[in-house]
Amino acid sequence: MIKSGAQQRSGSGDPSANELPLECSGLAKSFSEGGVVLEVLKGIDLTVSPAETIAIVGASGAGKTTLLQLLGGLDEPTSGRVLVFGQDLATLPGRSRGQVRNESIGYVYQFHHLLPEFTAVENVAMPLLLRRDSVDEVYSQCVALLDRVGLGGRLNHRPGELSGGERQRVAVARAMVTKPAVVLADEPTGNLDHKTGEKTLDLLLDLNRESSTSLILVTHSDEIAQRMGRILQLDDGLLREVTST
Repeated sequence: MIKSGAQQRSGSGDPSANELPLECSGLAKSFSEGGVVLEVLKGIDLTVSPAETIAIVGASGAGKTTLLQLLGGLDEPTSGRVLVFGQDLATLPGRSRGQVRNESIGYVYQFHHLLPEFTAVENVAMPLLLRRDSVDEVYSQCVALLDRVGLGGRLNHRPGELSGGERQRVAVARAMVTKPAVVLADEPTGNLDHKTGEKTLDLLLDLNRESSTSLILVTHSDEIAQRMGRILQLDDGLLREVTST
């Protein structure tokens, strides 16, 4: 049976309810170019507790985005495994893996990756419409969430009609609309000015507290990293804990 994040968090009488929302063990990823094998990740072990906030830092090219993509099931590891509430993503058939991603994991990209031909509310609705949820219920839920992120007056604007900060807030709303157990955010403030970036981070942390959603955030900013509960540095393919805040 495929267990969604919402089911896991609500079923305290179920022994599986105590499983971690996300963990990985021995996670490795290598690429081959011109006969040369490049080891990007060399055996990552990580456990993520409910509602935990984690910053992943490291030099450009260290493999932070690669790690996030593996944790989110967007790519497959060379070896090792990723578990979402105890379910090994690699052992799930494609459709079931997509269901787990849809229900338990939200992803915020550095570049918002909104669909340009759709409005803000339509972009946010996509993950729910893929579940074939009621259109009326989906619309009501998405309107409320966009209002929560300060875009109640921009529902029917397409990405090209929104500012960079507004587009990123739509992306955050899209990641949160399924009430995921974990949100993975890859440099979500990297292309924003300082003030807009601060507002976007505040929004992610507010939603983390309100929904008990774990947040794993890749960042180059020491200031942003210091606002997270744990700071992990990716160096030479391995993670090490820098400090706890």
